[in-house]
Amino acid sequence: MSLAIFDLDHTLLSIDSDHAWGEFLLEQGAVDPVAYKQANDRFMADYEAGTLDMHAFLEVALKPLADNTPEQLAAWHQQFMASKIEPSILARGEELVAHHRARGDTLLIITATNRFITGPIAKRLGIDDLIAVEPEMIDGRYTGRVSGTPSYREGKVERLMAWLADREETLDDAWFYSDSHNDLPLLEKVDHPVAVDPDATLRDTAEARGWRIISLRD
Repeated sequence: MSLAIFDLDHTLLSIDSDHAWGEFLLEQGAVDPVAYKQANDRFMADYEAGTLDMHAFLEVALKPLADNTPEQLAAWHQQFMASKIEPSILARGEELVAHHRARGDTLLIITATNRFITGPIAKRLGIDDLIAVEPEMIDGRYTGRVSGTPSYREGKVERLMAWLADREETLDDAWFYSDSHNDLPLLEKVDHPVAVDPDATLRDTAEARGWRIISLRD
């Protein structure tokens, strides 16, 4: 039995769920239509370029969680799942997950998107274990702050190592599937790195190092 690790956005999904959640909030009129859209698009471009200031991004991204009640957030997320996430789930991605499940592998999603957004998505995909950015909660309400180390770039490695230590497991014979050059720190740690519909930087790296490259798009 091995560990099969999956990135989420642009890997098992055809979209970036963090950016899509921002667009959804704009559609609901829940955030400033100009400033928030500009920030949402700018942070997405920075992520793709590998220059994202994660803490600056989270200051903006987590504020709507603090500004709204848990009940309102839950209602919105249900709509978000139906309108944005369900159409973006890649059938071949689900087949890949099923392949590893049939092998008896331990399934894990690790993502730089926060748990509020991704927890229900992981559940929909039938994956119990999730490492995500953790929005801080106090007395049942989000504070707008992050708890612990964000699972982004080297932070994914740090969070994964802590997760493995808690379970007394290792990365021996582990797989990691990702589309992004931002995940190179973790891809370099596993025995089976797989580039999934990779960005240009990751594709060049995968080709140079002889890593497997696959597509989960139709």
